Amino acid sequence: MLNRKIAPPIVDATDFNFTLKPYDYFTLDNGVPVYAINAGAQDVLQLELVFYAGNFYEPNRGIAAVTNFLLKNGTANKTAFQINEVFDYYGASCSRACYNETAVLSLHTLTKHADKLLPVMNEMLAQPNFPQTELDIYKQNSRQRLMVNLQKCEFVAGRKIDQLVYGENHPYSSYTNPADLDALDIETIKAYYQQYYLNGQCAIFVAGKLPTNIQALLNQYFGTLPFTKPSFILQNIATTPAIEKKYRIENDANAVQGAIRLAQPFPNRHHPDFKKAIVLNTVYGGFFGSRLMSNIREEKGYTYGIYSYIQNHLQQTAWVISTEAGKDVCEATIEEVYKEMKLLTETPIDDEELSLVRNYMIGGILGDLDGPFQIIAKWKNIILNNLDEQYFYDSVAAIKNTGAEELQALAKKYLQPQNFYELIVY
Repeated sequence: MLNRKIAPPIVDATDFNFTLKPYDYFTLDNGVPVYAINAGAQDVLQLELVFYAGNFYEPNRGIAAVTNFLLKNGTANKTAFQINEVFDYYGASCSRACYNETAVLSLHTLTKHADKLLPVMNEMLAQPNFPQTELDIYKQNSRQRLMVNLQKCEFVAGRKIDQLVYGENHPYSSYTNPADLDALDIETIKAYYQQYYLNGQCAIFVAGKLPTNIQALLNQYFGTLPFTKPSFILQNIATTPAIEKKYRIENDANAVQGAIRLAQPFPNRHHPDFKKAIVLNTVYGGFFGSRLMSNIREEKGYTYGIYSYIQNHLQQTAWVISTEAGKDVCEATIEEVYKEMKLLTETPIDDEELSLVRNYMIGGILGDLDGPFQIIAKWKNIILNNLDEQYFYDSVAAIKNTGAEELQALAKKYLQPQNFYELIVY
């Protein structure tokens, strides 16, 4: 019998050996791949239809986002209100989202209601009618949000730093302006839908306590549509980075803070340095106990928070440092950012700090595998990046085994101030 007077032994997260639960795989009649995780104690289900229909493909700015949004705003048989009413009646949620490369239509529902809601999603994908009134509302709301956001220094800085790294015309820095919203029209939206949704590349990810007939249901409602199987390979679009490295922009004369962004181009997940660079980034600025946070927030008090991260793009990517600080200390904040880079290049990370970071990162992975929705999200990221299961295990090994000398060598290679674009928006 368990003696509850004795505390269980404390085990470091790095001592855990765990596996990534494999997915079940099948294809629909039209060749669309389905990745399924059948697990969990609750009778719930998550379904995601992922289309290669992000702004990577749009002929005009804003087309990808508006097409994705309007899928739920009217079909040949239902108004936007009626569509939402169906999902509300069953206590379900149907959402859509548009990203750089992909666009998603997703469903969260009780498992027993899947057969009632999949026909509605089929109708949204097969028979959207893109009402002009809904487009007008979208344009008005988007324009208002954009005008408000353009007054915010952090919003402008986020857009500008991508333009510096990738070039203003690259899909990763293709941001909508008021004139782009005004130019949106139904015919262009319908053409985009025809090419990238109805006849587009699609992959399906489903997880939860799945009904026994899930394959038949998905095949009935999505296997008959003219979707195609993705190649998981994107066209390589060249970047045109800015020549100058330092920028100071006044956006709001009354602002009390400046938005600081530093970024440099960086290889994507297929590069051999990527997995170890994630460890170095965590030490540098990837969590609340990082070097940047300890120095610039805790010691100097310049900011409420500062982070660095490597963007999760499928093609080119970037290493970014992001924070907001008082106008009077923005320049000093950048000096400290570079100071922490220099320290990482000159002095190996000590064992105690490296152990803390390793345990934090492994603990994060354990959290990422806590439940079927989290597991399928991990698989989705691997699959859409055109990687395999071994990438997951190699990433875990990199966290556990990358030594201080290796991280110092990576810092010397990548954390060089002269390689970073430096931006402050006041």
